[in-house]
Amino acid sequence: MSQVPDRIALTEDLSISRIVCGLWQVADIEKGGTTIDPEKGADALQAYARDGFDTFDMADHYGSAELITGRLLARYEGGNRPVAFTKWCPEPGPMTTDVVRRGVEERLKRLGVNKVDLLQFHWWSFEHPGWLDALHQMQRLREEGLIGALGLTNFDAGHLALALADGIEITTNQVSFSLVDRRAAGGLSDLCAKSGVKLLAYGTLCGGFLSEKWLGQPEPAEIADWSRSKYKRFIDTAGGWEAFQDILRAAGNIAAKHQVSISNVASRWVLEHPSVAATIVGARIGENEHRNDNLKVFSFTLDSDDHAALDAAFSATQPIPGDCGDEYRKPPFLTASGDLSHHLDAIPSIYTAVAVPGRPGRSRVSSGSIWEPIAGYSRAVRIGNRILVSGTTATHGTDRCVAPSDAGAQATYILDKIAASISALGGSMEDVIRTRIYLRDANRWEPVSRAHGRAFSSVLPANTLIEAGNLIGDYEVEIEAEALCD
Repeated sequence: MSQVPDRIALTEDLSISRIVCGLWQVADIEKGGTTIDPEKGADALQAYARDGFDTFDMADHYGSAELITGRLLARYEGGNRPVAFTKWCPEPGPMTTDVVRRGVEERLKRLGVNKVDLLQFHWWSFEHPGWLDALHQMQRLREEGLIGALGLTNFDAGHLALALADGIEITTNQVSFSLVDRRAAGGLSDLCAKSGVKLLAYGTLCGGFLSEKWLGQPEPAEIADWSRSKYKRFIDTAGGWEAFQDILRAAGNIAAKHQVSISNVASRWVLEHPSVAATIVGARIGENEHRNDNLKVFSFTLDSDDHAALDAAFSATQPIPGDCGDEYRKPPFLTASGDLSHHLDAIPSIYTAVAVPGRPGRSRVSSGSIWEPIAGYSRAVRIGNRILVSGTTATHGTDRCVAPSDAGAQATYILDKIAASISALGGSMEDVIRTRIYLRDANRWEPVSRAHGRAFSSVLPANTLIEAGNLIGDYEVEIEAEALCD
């Protein structure tokens, strides 16, 4: 094989293939209890590496993928070895120094390396603020030399912006991005253009559905593997099988024009977005290897007619709801099982509701802020079916101001805190009927209003926004809320 995939530099020290081999299917192969022989698995990965597909992506929950990759890396001496990304996806809870170090050191041990080339972090619920603690600890471990570059996975634009504003140095964000799921082409790409963060796109081939095999075929009644089950949910949510066939037909005509495959067109469309560093294509060890076909992605470009044809097909579909990563955080859960049962038993609440002594039907929560006992108030109080949330600032832990001077980032953090308070008292953000926003500077209304819009675009509570003058310390915004539960 004379041609190799194009490459891109993520950092001065990290160059990767623009087609990354994703190893999530290891978990699918092993789900019945049979484990892949690590040396035979490494043989399969080494064949990819020899052909220039030398960048591999995996996660802590992808079966034995890290162990197999570790065997591969052990075959190389010096610095001229394949590149290995992995992900750490801890259950929500306190992210202490010890917890984070153990999580990172386990990745190092399983990969058999002293430094993870790119360690990506996933968090299941932003209502639990431990994700910021984890990222700050991971940044310290990067400075210590245990992590080469720090990435995120399944972060939406608002929370990526919050992480950056709070001082986290992010290199990449891995998200779903395809002809079917085009969410990343919006606000997330705009933020990447401003910040320099690059996207790693997975789901680009929709588990294999974006191929000639499915063009003109009837809708499948049963699907055996996890990956395809997941992406069938995306297809259903985007408008169903017939709308998907319109995309396939448009991609098929473009493929015939350029003498490539539908999969090539699907990958090329994603790769041509300036924010995208690479697409991640599943490497099903021992079968369905398409390396020669994948190389054709770099042999052509899409012209204006091609884009017009795809745009026309897109017009018959519906956007995937929410922002990137919402499929793991709120219904509809676009996972293989349709819920989080393959990933988590439950997501614990960060706050605990307590009954108010001598006040039947009344309960309250505290966020642990130092201001609450000083001033004598609760973060939120429930009386019957009514929940009142106090004016809330971006206070992390007892007294740290998150993202100083960034009103939009602070609003994102505050709304998560309000959501957690309401949830602890048995309500949800869908129950909110009124919010009030107090700004230090009314000129910063837009990023705060956009954060409010992301949280309440389908709820549309009554809202008031006013300039409140000087707020304490580095706080730019304060928000209060009222919810009425059924």
